[in-house]
Amino acid sequence: MYLIAKFLRASLVAGLATSSFFSFAQTPIKFQLDWRFEGPAALFLASASKGYYKDAGLNVQIDAGNGSGGTVTRVASGSYDMGFADMAALMEFHANNPDAPNKPIGVMMVYNNTPAAVMALKKSGITKPTDLNGKKLGAPGFDAGRRAFPIFAKANNVGNVQWVSMDPPLRETMLARGDVDAITGFSFTSILNLEARGVKSQDIVTLPYAENGVKLYGNVIIASPKLIKENPKAVTAFLSAFAKGAKEVMSSPDPAVAYLKERDGIINVELEKRRLRLAIDAVVASPDAYKEGFGQVVPGRIAMMASQVSDAFNTKTRVNVNDVWTDKLLPSKAELNILPARKK
Repeated sequence: MYLIAKFLRASLVAGLATSSFFSFAQTPIKFQLDWRFEGPAALFLASASKGYYKDAGLNVQIDAGNGSGGTVTRVASGSYDMGFADMAALMEFHANNPDAPNKPIGVMMVYNNTPAAVMALKKSGITKPTDLNGKKLGAPGFDAGRRAFPIFAKANNVGNVQWVSMDPPLRETMLARGDVDAITGFSFTSILNLEARGVKSQDIVTLPYAENGVKLYGNVIIASPKLIKENPKAVTAFLSAFAKGAKEVMSSPDPAVAYLKERDGIINVELEKRRLRLAIDAVVASPDAYKEGFGQVVPGRIAMMASQVSDAFNTKTRVNVNDVWTDKLLPSKAELNILPARKK
């Protein structure tokens, strides 16, 4: 009798342990950002810190990146399941690697407009795009603004410019020193970096691509086709949890910088507060985002972008929109209603 009772107790404990495992087992997702843990990364880190991914049945690991191209490549390689990358970089990868077996797919548009811009100093005399004719521009070779500059140039009748390449940390330094006449970069990154190098905000001229005839989409959440095929519900769960945290960040940006501090203890808190607010206003809660709806794209606009990227990047094949984007995994419209009330 004792042995039977002991066996039943052991079975019960094992059963509870098994039940517990299946109740709390979570789908692991490795996610790579496009860049370091700077202001905009708070949009993703909020849901991790608040447990929204976990509540959705996901075990999400968020890592810093070193450029959109790298993020696309790592998701394609299977090193990461999902990521955050520039839509143009995603398109370029598809068109230049037509036979790649695991090409990532865009599943939620976050930056409705590209953050790319040309920055110059007032003393250069550059005030409009045509003033760039014959000037010396600087940017890393992989910079999204530099890669898309032919589109900007065509839209604004800009002729020949001379390019100077450098590592990212030197870009704003070289502009401040006068080594180049202008630079390309994400506006909310380069403006603050210039200020950190002693340049006054009123002395910076900014020519955003989005305000100068270039209607490119910016950064998009991407997922591997393997994950989409094997566990589409996990992708939608991630997007839903992300949207919940992002909504809270946009409604109250400053406190959200604490999530960055958790991941990188040496960040400049006040600087990242400004960077986050600039990013939200410029590309996330932009006029186009309110018009088109957060997370979504307009077929005609993304088709035009695909054509422009194919031409400007001189890709091996033409970009096929159906290969790079799907809206089939987006959460409900109610869950996508996350943009803050418009400022009057």
